Amino acid sequence: MRIWSLHPTHLDTKGLVALWRETLLAKHVLEGKTRGYKNHPQLIRFKSQLDPLSAINQYLSIVYEDSLQRNFNFNKNKIDWNFNNTIINVTNNQVDFEKNHLLQKLKKRDVTLYNQFINESNIKVHPIFSIINGDIES
Repeated sequence: MRIWSLHPTHLDTKGLVALWRETLLAKHVLEGKTRGYKNHPQLIRFKSQLDPLSAINQYLSIVYEDSLQRNFNFNKNKIDWNFNNTIINVTNNQVDFEKNHLLQKLKKRDVTLYNQFINESNIKVHPIFSIINGDIES
């Protein structure tokens, strides 16, 4: 399960589709609809929120909006649109770690996007996140 802190616009097609699917899986975990993945590290940031389901729905809403820009056909009914806006902290070193991880994926899957992203100095994070100083997260 990879729920990126990076903004979905940085992802290639394969990455965006995987993000959508994996975040929906995370939502199912938070809803108690699955047995597996209950203690997955990617869920820590959402479980620590006052309203984890609201936070994951807010996260999904941005992924959905990005999918519209790419003419994808994601099912918006998978999102509870009555979420409360929240902000989750993400560390600067986590963002750098994810950028490098994504670069390795893009180098193999989408060289054009890789070349654009490698020189990007202003990395956007998903709007649910606020960058703070700190180490790579678990």
